[in-house]
Amino acid sequence: MNANLLSLLKQATRNAGVEVDEHYAGVARIFELRPLQAAPGDRSVILDLHGGGLIYCGGELCRLMGIGLASRLERRVWSVDYRMPPDHPYPAALDDGMQAYGALLKESLPSEIIISGASAGGNLAAALVLRIRDSGLPMPAGVYLNTPEIDLTESGDSFHTNLGVDRSLASLMPVNRLYANGHDLRHPYLSPLFGDFGRGFPPTVLTTGTRDLYLSNTVRMHRALRAADIPAELHVVEAGVHGGFPAGTPEGDAIDRDVRRFIEAALNGVHDLADS
Repeated sequence: MNANLLSLLKQATRNAGVEVDEHYAGVARIFELRPLQAAPGDRSVILDLHGGGLIYCGGELCRLMGIGLASRLERRVWSVDYRMPPDHPYPAALDDGMQAYGALLKESLPSEIIISGASAGGNLAAALVLRIRDSGLPMPAGVYLNTPEIDLTESGDSFHTNLGVDRSLASLMPVNRLYANGHDLRHPYLSPLFGDFGRGFPPTVLTTGTRDLYLSNTVRMHRALRAADIPAELHVVEAGVHGGFPAGTPEGDAIDRDVRRFIEAALNGVHDLADS
């Protein structure tokens, strides 16, 4: 899978115009990505957990996916090359996320940070925010979850209704169990959908599509956040499969504009639940 994706992502990011630095937070490698179109003097940063089913897209793929995100959102990105199973099951990836967030807090204010993740990275992003909260650390300004894998029990309706309709994805239950390493899949750090959001969570934007296998994940997470009075936006694209439409398509560009607008509002602290 890594080999198949590598050539595709190299092609997609070859003209992205993003500067790349590399450093470490604990044992986790961080790719720091600065798009040339970012506003001068902008101190904001997106801490991103890459997708890949919890078992792939590390290393060079993590760097390329971070380049793509920085280019689409026009903001600086810290992309975390977190450890993965089978050598490093749960909670290694979350531990790496915590190390990265702690390192970022040494140079940025919490109000300057957005945490993001797509697919499996959406699982880790939401779980990381819960751990940040439970650890007593200051929370980031906002969260971006793109077609997130936030229910490892795979209990939602769309796991059945969109099976075969979403040609990019099927059940990952064997991988989920490998990652969990014997822990209860319903634990909020493994399936953030089951977290207690009444204890606090940042404003969140969620994106999905009508053909996404994780449509139910995204819709249920949006409702759970709203039920806890957390400002949350849900954007559902007609005919969108898991991962959404690529940059350069009308649908993909429209979602990118919505997400950039959300991030700008979150960084300025102006979100209102009634408008979400």
